[in-house]
Amino acid sequence: MGTWNSRGLRGSTLEEFLNRTNEKYLEQGLALIQKIPTPITPVQIDKEHRHITLAYFDQRSTVDYIGAVQGIPVCFDAKECNTDTFPLQNIHEHQVNFMGEFEKQDGIAFLIIYYSARNTLYYMKYDELLQFWNRAKDGGRKSIRYEELNPNYFMQLKNGCYVPFLDALQMDLEERD
Repeated sequence: MGTWNSRGLRGSTLEEFLNRTNEKYLEQGLALIQKIPTPITPVQIDKEHRHITLAYFDQRSTVDYIGAVQGIPVCFDAKECNTDTFPLQNIHEHQVNFMGEFEKQDGIAFLIIYYSARNTLYYMKYDELLQFWNRAKDGGRKSIRYEELNPNYFMQLKNGCYVPFLDALQMDLEERD
């Protein structure tokens, strides 16, 4: 497992923290959320040692995580950003489309963005993502500035490694009612 240090999350540590958080939520009976493996296409295989030595990522993955929270279907993607400007090119159109279809089925879709320079996490509701996405599609800004985000949806790591997204999900649900 990744370790915590003052420099913040690095590499796949956000994913590790989310996986740990999801294990904790499962143990507490709060949620069942699974990491969706990134689909790859093997190019070279070492038959003697039975492992893939070269592969490329398939383009059409959906989201990083999918599951249920207290009977509510959820899906989300985790992204990292090392500046105060999050480039929308980090999200693919098929992911936005999948999240939209998920929402049409009465599920809740969102992003978790880690701003590494600030050591801050952000829960981005699907409708907020869609506003930024459509702005870019209509010829506007192709990134999201930190200052544009809703201050209520910023999160801090709890106990050094847990991502408390259920709190933000609860706010999201209350705003939908």
